[in-house]
Amino acid sequence: MRLVAGRQGLCHCCSVDQGAAPPVFSAVAEVDGDQLRVVVTGEVDMATADAMYQAALREPARHVTLDLRAVTFFDSAAIHAVARLAQRFPGALSVLPSRQVRRVLDISGLGEQDWLQPD
Repeated sequence: MRLVAGRQGLCHCCSVDQGAAPPVFSAVAEVDGDQLRVVVTGEVDMATADAMYQAALREPARHVTLDLRAVTFFDSAAIHAVARLAQRFPGALSVLPSRQVRRVLDISGLGEQDWLQPD
């Protein structure tokens, strides 16, 4: 199953074509058995952090991978959403950071968490 989240929320198998411009935000959730992978692109801020969080909760899963390697902006609302996911999935969350996400998490004191994978 493939889910796409945008500023308007989640929907099954659809996205908005923005022409040649890269998306401001998207969160695509892919389920493989009990594994859920959420690929997030663009800016995660107070307007989009909850959509990222909800994408990770949309399908039941034993392990969640949050792929943030294409994230270009990450603010305190995004940090809060990731921290909530870490609490919701103790020992079952993996976060793949972009360079920008890694820097923000390091500055916020979360750079040594077990769920944060090397970039």
